[in-house]
Amino acid sequence: MTTDNPDDRGSKGMTMNSYGTTGRDSGGRALAPQVLTVGRVGVDLYPEQSGVPLSAVTTFARSLGGTATNVAVGATRLGHRSAVLTKVGPDEFGIFVREALAGFGVDATYVGTAEELLTPVVFCALNPPEDPPLLFYRLPIAPDLTLTKDDVPWDLVRDVPLLWVTGTGVSMEPARQTQLDMLAHRSRPDADEGRWTVLDLDWRPMFWPSPEDARREYELMLEHVTVVVGNRAEVAVAVGTSDPEEAARRLLDRGVELVLVKKGAEGVLVATQDFIRTVAPQRVDVVCGLGAGDAFGGAVVHGLLSGWNPVRIGEYGNAAGAIVVAQLACADVMPTIEELDAMVAGQWVAP
Repeated sequence: MTTDNPDDRGSKGMTMNSYGTTGRDSGGRALAPQVLTVGRVGVDLYPEQSGVPLSAVTTFARSLGGTATNVAVGATRLGHRSAVLTKVGPDEFGIFVREALAGFGVDATYVGTAEELLTPVVFCALNPPEDPPLLFYRLPIAPDLTLTKDDVPWDLVRDVPLLWVTGTGVSMEPARQTQLDMLAHRSRPDADEGRWTVLDLDWRPMFWPSPEDARREYELMLEHVTVVVGNRAEVAVAVGTSDPEEAARRLLDRGVELVLVKKGAEGVLVATQDFIRTVAPQRVDVVCGLGAGDAFGGAVVHGLLSGWNPVRIGEYGNAAGAIVVAQLACADVMPTIEELDAMVAGQWVAP
């Protein structure tokens, strides 16, 4: 492995494809999704008072939330047909989730209902704004963790150009085995070539008995994925080191084609079998750090499906995260390609 600069053809061994963005064919029939994300969905409640604990907050703003959901919204905002495979409860917040997805242009066909459970709610405390603590209401189990084989569109899982899964998705049964079965199904010998399978490590300590339990499940998923996205803490859980370069090498040794290690204010490390480079961050005034990683993910999806070289993907991922942290929301402020172009060019102005 070298640290040479990549060229615009992408990295050796990485198949790049471009896809159209129209939702229907010439006959008016709906086209299949280009992106399927699997996992968390819920309602995020943001304090309208910053720098105080939740006990002192008096009003909240509501937004669609959940890592997999926000990534789908981000990809849709950038012109790709996206769908989410998840579940909600039979409650008013479940109705809100479906209506919000439709409003963002995300296909909600595969959003099921767990009849005995409630749609998750997450409170975010802007204290500190850069790294807001989260309070999850997902007990006794979140609907998205009750996915079974009967909920899965197996043909779509096999053929969709990009499948996005998360570490949280294997934190509990039955979703754990369902997601592993999906990954195995996608990597069958008869599966189409040129498909991206992305693992967002999405380490949430409150969802796991221990880091060791999470690492065991990550190990199983790494056998089937082509791209891994995570921050220092997440790669430490996955491969035993928080050093970005060493973590990237260990992941590449597992057969992963592209690794993106988010380093916060230091940018993002981009690694393939041919090179390693850190892409510089974008500097903004942080309003709320929540959602930066999801916006980053949406840009990664766009870059992969657009055939960009890995460094450009990292640049636009940084830009997407910066745009979201400069505002108070996640899904609602996912950037357009025009906004990303402006940020990369140093011309973006916060609303």
